[in-house]
Amino acid sequence: LKLVVGPGPGARCGGRKCAHCGGHGQLPRCGNRPRAPRSSLVRRAELGGGWCPSMFNRLFAAGAAGGRRTAAVLAAACAATPLDRGRAQPANSESPKPPSLAGGSGSLRRGAQAYAGVVPARGMNHGPLRIFTGNAHKQLARDIAAHMDVPLSDATVERFQCGEVNVLINESVRDCDVFVIQPICNGGAGPQDNFMELLIMLDAIRRGAANRVTAVMPVYGYARQNAKEQSRAPITARLVTDLLQVAGAHRVLTVELHASQIQGFASYPIDNMYALPLLAQELQSLMDSRGLTTEDLVVVSPDVGGAKRASAFAKKLASPLAIFSRQRRRVNEAAEVDLVGEVNGKTCIVIDDIADSCGTLCNAARKLKARGASAVIGVVVHGVFSDPACANIMDSEMECVIVTDTIPLQDKVHRCPKLKVVSVAPLLATAIERIHGSESLSELFEELPLEPPR
Repeated sequence: LKLVVGPGPGARCGGRKCAHCGGHGQLPRCGNRPRAPRSSLVRRAELGGGWCPSMFNRLFAAGAAGGRRTAAVLAAACAATPLDRGRAQPANSESPKPPSLAGGSGSLRRGAQAYAGVVPARGMNHGPLRIFTGNAHKQLARDIAAHMDVPLSDATVERFQCGEVNVLINESVRDCDVFVIQPICNGGAGPQDNFMELLIMLDAIRRGAANRVTAVMPVYGYARQNAKEQSRAPITARLVTDLLQVAGAHRVLTVELHASQIQGFASYPIDNMYALPLLAQELQSLMDSRGLTTEDLVVVSPDVGGAKRASAFAKKLASPLAIFSRQRRRVNEAAEVDLVGEVNGKTCIVIDDIADSCGTLCNAARKLKARGASAVIGVVVHGVFSDPACANIMDSEMECVIVTDTIPLQDKVHRCPKLKVVSVAPLLATAIERIHGSESLSELFEELPLEPPR
């Protein structure tokens, strides 16, 4: 690729062919008898081989001097990733797409595109995309990166001999749009260490002059501690939001918050994605394999607190709703459980957002079978599955439990064959792409991404 810095349109070259329009056609025709360029800078580069940032800066400075438009600036106006390159589009029919070269800082790249007449599509205002992950759920991070067709960025997250977390970001994040994938969940080092890894990574990236930092937390830890239930009790969910902001997060992306009020704790955006469409799709496949229709199903909430979630799921499946309600009829007596709804002869879908020991699900399954339910299927968003959850599921009346992979479940799937895991990687990948492109997320609340984003 030959890049030439020279005069703009309207110059005359004494009858010789203009290098701008005759060489690459990057700019409009120069007019009659253009004369030779007064100055030029020629640079050869291989497509996809990458530009030296210093060379990019020289080209941009040379093109900007004296207000001259230059084909070199246009050719060097490129994005750092395939996702960004796909967003670059011509401003008009005479301005073609920039070549797939990489290099230069985000501000220079955006300035070069605007200067040369090629403007990026909406959403390239936060710099090149970077995706990092800690040790909490590396497999999910790899799946998300694979769906987006971008590589995971390089970072070292390990422990010193004394047990402290050691984080080192091994590549530049200056002027980049950075996403850090790290659920605060059990498994591995535990929720405390996973949270500390996330905070230290956010701090390191912020100090690396990133343009924007988004914490991608498939599981928002401590979300169940969202209210002061008794005197001198903490509101830990609020503390988590404050710590994320202090560490450097500009935004949080999560899946199925336990309580929506947590979004009000923060002064920055918290995007709460819903996994119900994914779970409904998996359940529909299970129904089709068994020859069931929506009239054969009943969606059941194991408690009153989950009635809103169960109602939304029942609406999505076009099925009736049943709710378990606990009532204490007299003082000093155990609370009685009432079932509101008809389940006799139906396949019951018991849905909950978090399953820890699975005692609630198993008790609900037992009572539903006693009321005449033909089958019971559990649906869970976040499968904590603390011991002895797997044993409880295997001994319960539930035929299977459909759960997402917001928490790593590899070892538990082998111990509990009743678990059917649904990946949230397509959902999060599409959400990250839309956030990076400054696009709306509301479409993902009701619909699924049909194809992996590219």
